[in-house]
Amino acid sequence: MNIEQAVTAAFAGLQLGSTFTLDDILNAVQNRRQRRLRIVELANLNTSDGICALWLVTDTGDYVLHAHSDSALHRQQFVLHEFAHMILGHDDADDCPAEDVLLPNIPPYTRGRLLKRQDIACETEIAAEFLADRLAAGIRGSVFAETRYSEVFG
Repeated sequence: MNIEQAVTAAFAGLQLGSTFTLDDILNAVQNRRQRRLRIVELANLNTSDGICALWLVTDTGDYVLHAHSDSALHRQQFVLHEFAHMILGHDDADDCPAEDVLLPNIPPYTRGRLLKRQDIACETEIAAEFLADRLAAGIRGSVFAETRYSEVFG
């Protein structure tokens, strides 16, 4: 299955309809993974370091940690990208290998996720960004439907 087919199937599998909110996606991901999911902004995480967000899996749940941004849409995209990894089942994907000798004090899974995010040309990152864009469009659709923005401005 190619990336477009995988993303289309994953999006359809969420059964969110054509318009939805970030909370609707959060609930769908929690239900699918049968785990609690928390979103936390890290004030010290800086996008200039090349890390906008990361997904951590713990024994008690999932965490999306994201950098601060003055733009709500930018922050939302950080979070949606990490949600997309969860939706696409990238928790054990390994098409962007990380070296075990790097970051030795960080568990291997977390190390791999951090380094994979840096390689935006790998298939998992392309698919995650594609799905994040589709999710963002659905959220915008719900806002547009409520405000008739698209009817006024095209």
